[in-house]
Amino acid sequence: MADMTRILILYYSRHGATAQMANAIARGVESVEGAEAVLRTVPEVSANCEKTAPSIPDSGAVYATLDDLKTCHGLALGSPTHFGNMASSLKYFLDNTTELWFSGALTGKPAAVFTSTGSMHGGQESTLLSMMLPLLHHGMLITGLPYSETALRETTTGGTPYGASHVSMQQQTLSDHEKTLCKALGARLANIAKRLQGL
Repeated sequence: MADMTRILILYYSRHGATAQMANAIARGVESVEGAEAVLRTVPEVSANCEKTAPSIPDSGAVYATLDDLKTCHGLALGSPTHFGNMASSLKYFLDNTTELWFSGALTGKPAAVFTSTGSMHGGQESTLLSMMLPLLHHGMLITGLPYSETALRETTTGGTPYGASHVSMQQQTLSDHEKTLCKALGARLANIAKRLQGL
C-alpha cells in the first residue's frame, strides 16, 4: 500500500535484550493505523580483520542496507551500551552512510533511539546521546519520550526522556514499564512520521 508509513527499526543486539526492545517498539509502531515496522540488524564487526558476513543472518532480523534507510519514513536506532557509547557494529554501519548524507536522503525524517545496559548506571543516557549525533548530522528530527508517559515517572528500571532503555541486571526480560515505554516510543515515532507525510 503506497500510503503506509514505513518505520525502520535498526539495531544491534549481542545477547538479545536490545532485540527484545526492538520487537516491543515494532508493536508500538504497528499499533498506529497505516504504520508498518521493518526490523533490521547489522553484522558483527570482526576483531581480527574485515570480513564479509553472509547477507542473511542465521536467526533474527535481516541485515540493513542503505536502501532500508532511504525508503523509511522514520527510524528507531538501538544498541547495547559499550562503555557509555553505541556498539562498534552499529557505528561501523553508520560510518558507511556518507552517500545518504551527501544526498540528504534522511533529512527531515523523524528518529528515535533506544539502548540496554547490564547495570543501572551503565551509561544509558550517554549512549542514547551518542546515537543521536550521526542522526543530527543526517538532518533527522529527534524525538524522545515525554513525561506525559506515566511509565517514565514510575519506572525503577529503564526509561529516559532521551529514548527507551532497559536495565538487564543479569536478566534478559524487559520490565512492564520498559515494555510500555518501548511501545510508546514506537507509536510516537509512527504518529510523527505520519503527520510529516501529511497522512
